[in-house]
Amino acid sequence: MMNCPCCSNKPYAQCCKPYHNKEKQAPTAEALMRSRYSAFAIPNGEYLMATTLPAKRKYHTKEELQDWGEVNKWIKLEIVNLPTINQVEFKAFYIDQHQNEQLHHELSVFQKINDRWFYVSGEFLNDN
Repeated sequence: MMNCPCCSNKPYAQCCKPYHNKEKQAPTAEALMRSRYSAFAIPNGEYLMATTLPAKRKYHTKEELQDWGEVNKWIKLEIVNLPTINQVEFKAFYIDQHQNEQLHHELSVFQKINDRWFYVSGEFLNDN
């Protein structure tokens, strides 16, 4: 049984998989954020596209999202803070295609439409 890539310490089948398979909708912005991280780790570009706010989809392609998941090795997700109901601050640790350790620290904004959460945008935060 595979542990979920989102670092919840739950099995993938009981954590992010039901969202990826469209059996369930993520109930909170944090759950959506975790499921999107898992979708990069697996990778599942289709899910990443489907959970991006429709108005923002023109800035991405499913192929780009899939490639970004594939070229990097996803190590760990850390939820830093949940400042509001629709914001998640997180750190994603990964190894890039040049074998360099990377840290992606972001404050993401989500929006709920018809009981579904969508990723809107993210602001990069520096750790210097």
